[in-house]
Amino acid sequence: MIDVVGIGDDGWVGLDDGRRGLVRDAATVLGGRRHLDLVAEHTAPGTDLVAWPSPLRPALPGLLESAESVGDVVVLASGDPLRSGIATTLIDLLGADRVRIHPAVSSDVLARARQGWSAEETTVVTTVGRDLRAVLPHLAPGSRIVVLCSDGADPAHLGVLLAEHGWGATQLTARWHLGGPGEGALAARADAFAGATSDLVLCCLDVRADDPGAVTTAGAMPGRVEDFVEHDGQVTKRDVRASALARLRPTPGAHLWDLGAGNGTIALEWCLGADRATATCVEKDAARAERITANARALGLAGRVHVIHDDTATADPSALTRPDAVFVGGGLAEPVLGRAWSSLRPGGRLVAHAVTLDGEAVLHALHARTGGDLTRLTVERAVPLGAHLSWTPARAVVQLAVVRGEP
Repeated sequence: MIDVVGIGDDGWVGLDDGRRGLVRDAATVLGGRRHLDLVAEHTAPGTDLVAWPSPLRPALPGLLESAESVGDVVVLASGDPLRSGIATTLIDLLGADRVRIHPAVSSDVLARARQGWSAEETTVVTTVGRDLRAVLPHLAPGSRIVVLCSDGADPAHLGVLLAEHGWGATQLTARWHLGGPGEGALAARADAFAGATSDLVLCCLDVRADDPGAVTTAGAMPGRVEDFVEHDGQVTKRDVRASALARLRPTPGAHLWDLGAGNGTIALEWCLGADRATATCVEKDAARAERITANARALGLAGRVHVIHDDTATADPSALTRPDAVFVGGGLAEPVLGRAWSSLRPGGRLVAHAVTLDGEAVLHALHARTGGDLTRLTVERAVPLGAHLSWTPARAVVQLAVVRGEP
């Protein structure tokens, strides 16, 4: 059993008797150098204080095996070790039955206490070692967000990022060394925030828009205007896209295949629709494949959207993460649909669109085997015709939506 002890910026004085005893009795204490310095004078003679190696993950199994051969092992972590902490890695490596967690009050809890924000109304986003744009999917008028930062330069960079995306009126409060003797804070509008802070910092965002256009792309609901991403015109239009995503049903942590992804709008809105949702895009056009990656990065979805430059007809499904849902928008062919259908988990959703008679025939053939709903979607928009408005129809889209039952 490995004990993971949460410790705050107040160090030894903030530990209760139980956690102090674990540290005193340990043969080996592992942690970051800052954490080890906080307990060094309180450990027993002969205790081995070992700082984390870099890179950590490859060295971790050998390090733990060596430490356990000597005696009891304690790992130090900031606050709640399961909040973007080492405990998650240890459980993934060893299993939950071998890791015992002793949390302290985490920095985001202390930040909420200072702000007077309830847990129910607050979202916590970590950008530690990550792109600050990970905050973007969570922005909406009135939302409250605690952002865990990498270093003291992040608050000012975050202010610039918010202003660039129309959220400059957001109240940004940087808080550092929470709970410790060096605690401090600085608050300003996002578009006026400047200067560096201490490295042990997080930001509290009371989100407000100063650009009405920012609100049109906020929230989890699909159907954003086409220009929410860069594209070359090969894009599923918003009304049809909203219908597809209503059938695909993005859920937290679920994975989508977007086959013939074009510029990736279905995959991107899938990921924006649910926390931790991920997608694999298969696109044969190299420029579009690169554009999907760029669009994902710009929306704060880097790491959640994987792009494969390949033809849907030749891509190997066995090499992809098994999907919870599949969308087929390009390269519609019976073999592609068949492989997608057989790859789905039970309860998985398949949605496919056709705009040609040949494509409709493929959908009719699959529908005959699987059932589901066939829908013909027609959208008309009012556009100027001389001095008047006239309805102009878009190309009709035939949609097949079907849920896979038990095999």
